[in-house]
Amino acid sequence: MLYVVLFFTFFSLFLYVLLGGADFGAGIVELFSSRENKKLNRDTIYKIMGPIWEANHIWLIILIVILWIAFPEYFNIIIIYLHIPLTLVLLGITMRGVAFIFRHYDAVVDRSQDWYNRMFRISSLITPIFLGMSFGALVSGKIVVTQDYSNTTFAEIFMDPWLNIFTFLTGLFYAALCAFLASTLLIGETSGDIRKMYSRKSGIFTVVLVIIGGAVLAYGYITDMVFVKDFLLNKISLASIGLSALLLIPLWRAIKRRHSILTRIYAGMQIMLVIFAAVNTHFPNLIITKSVEVNMLEGTAPESVIKVLAISLLIGGGVILPGLFHLMKSFNMIRIPSPKSDKD
Repeated sequence: MLYVVLFFTFFSLFLYVLLGGADFGAGIVELFSSRENKKLNRDTIYKIMGPIWEANHIWLIILIVILWIAFPEYFNIIIIYLHIPLTLVLLGITMRGVAFIFRHYDAVVDRSQDWYNRMFRISSLITPIFLGMSFGALVSGKIVVTQDYSNTTFAEIFMDPWLNIFTFLTGLFYAALCAFLASTLLIGETSGDIRKMYSRKSGIFTVVLVIIGGAVLAYGYITDMVFVKDFLLNKISLASIGLSALLLIPLWRAIKRRHSILTRIYAGMQIMLVIFAAVNTHFPNLIITKSVEVNMLEGTAPESVIKVLAISLLIGGGVILPGLFHLMKSFNMIRIPSPKSDKD
């Protein structure tokens, strides 16, 4: 039953990075658009993302609940030592949701619309940055797990682990990943010159993603980070990243030809490979502190709790996944390829 729980843990992580990332990325694409294209991006986002944007965060909720129930030691470290960036993430999600609603449904069209637009775009950028910084903190080896707070300062415990160059680069990497996902998704939802614009943006964010990813690895290697060095020595993780890089070739070809389905398939495969490479590097020691690497499989909940949780996840998955598939298919987020072509 533990393997069932682990599957849903990483499956929820994958879907949140993929779907939630595309959701955040839509705002990032809008932020970095020209003045004349900002309204065009906004209208496209409402049409495509609007009907399902709330459903994307269900995977984050499921992930948090699984960690809380099945892996309490992991959950405690994350919540206690990273409560500041995670609080900023929650504030960013809230601000983004408020702005998303009010800039569309506010009955009064005045200067307040400009503030809603700015709030949506900025929160769409800073929220994934703080999410990426939180992950970077978990593997940076800077977290100080202690019960004696008299010998350490507030900054050493609650600020330094997540507020540094490595975590900031990791946050930028995830933000670029979100923008890449959103622009790739929107290729299949538009036509004509608008589709050309999103194809161009997808190519640009792909290059940005590769550059920032290289910077993360280079900085981690130069500063002698355990996670990065182990990552570079892990043949399976390197093979996953290599395969993800090779997928750029068919992805760029699909982007150039504006294939709506193939671009999504290749992008989804790349995300899966990147997550697998990151997790595989140190699994089950997915938290690296200054003193010890925390084993995810140690300190789990009692077997009876794991069993009940696994059964609940299987039942819930059987109910949620078909409904989510139907919702996304209804609004063209998922498309079934036709026998003739996968072009729109």
